[in-house]
Amino acid sequence: MAKKRTSKYKKHIGKSPGTLTYTGNKDEQKLFIECFDYNSDFINEQELQNIDDAFKFKSTDSITWININGLNHIAAIAEIGKHYNLHPLVLEDIVNISQRPKIVEYDDYIFVVLKMLYYDADENIAIEQVSFVLGKNYVLTFQEAEGDVFDFVRERLRAGKGQIRTLGSDYLLYALMDAVVDHYYIVSETMGNKVEDLEDLLFSGEIKDDLSQQVLSLKKELLKVRRAIYPLREIIGRIQKSDSELFNKKTLQFYGDVYDHIIQLSDSIDIFREMIWSLMDMYMTTISNKMNEVMKVLTIMSTIFIPLTFIAGIYGMNFDNIPELHYKYSYFILWAVMGVIVIGMIYYFKRKKWL
Repeated sequence: MAKKRTSKYKKHIGKSPGTLTYTGNKDEQKLFIECFDYNSDFINEQELQNIDDAFKFKSTDSITWININGLNHIAAIAEIGKHYNLHPLVLEDIVNISQRPKIVEYDDYIFVVLKMLYYDADENIAIEQVSFVLGKNYVLTFQEAEGDVFDFVRERLRAGKGQIRTLGSDYLLYALMDAVVDHYYIVSETMGNKVEDLEDLLFSGEIKDDLSQQVLSLKKELLKVRRAIYPLREIIGRIQKSDSELFNKKTLQFYGDVYDHIIQLSDSIDIFREMIWSLMDMYMTTISNKMNEVMKVLTIMSTIFIPLTFIAGIYGMNFDNIPELHYKYSYFILWAVMGVIVIGMIYYFKRKKWL
């Protein structure tokens, strides 16, 4: 029985633009807010107990990263949006997890949406939307649930490694986006291994009953990854061409490195796409060849029995006047003739390499 599919868009029908409607399925997720407030001399890491505690960081001279987990908490997101003067359409896009990766520039902040990809314990690909708001001295991130790919960024902030604590919020946004893109390499590598494993199975002739389902599942995974990666070209391209005061010219050079990674990943996805199509063709060809082998064996067997059936049919007729039937050795001669015919046909088929 086919799995019943539900629509995520029914929740939006009939509602005015800017209405906050959470479209995910993690309604029981707890609100978790973590904050990193830092500069080159100090760092203050803390878990905020409520959304009001995040308001005081907007007016500080230090750089602040506020990470909010739990998009189902609409009221809290509306409150922080009100304090940071976020447009209602931005808040609507934050809680709508089916957004396409994009970038929108406003007067005093920039809104970016990315897709975070990873494989779960069952090696099924998981997609989580991450929204970024870049301000003059802050970055807000919104995630559907706890658990992300930003642990290395947190470690760099705590240890003060590199330039992350000496540069502005635009560099922090770069570091977070770079962490998302770097994790795509793990997904790409895993997907490449899956494609090669299926290719080895096909070449070895070990065709399992669920092989077609594996190829179809891999194709769906590839499409998900492709939809997440391809729009990033446009996002990084717009950042590099942006004349916003929120981006320092020195920092824009780092975004160029992210763009190079995206190009490389896009090329890999295109290669995997061609390989998967080749796997489908190879699978159908292999199945067809196996069917041809079966049909060949059945045809040869039928061909061998045609003259035998003809002979048996003649001498199985109930005519009284069949002279050979009265000869003492007719039965043995008939068997000998049939045997010669069978051996002769098998020899002929082998010479023709049909067997």
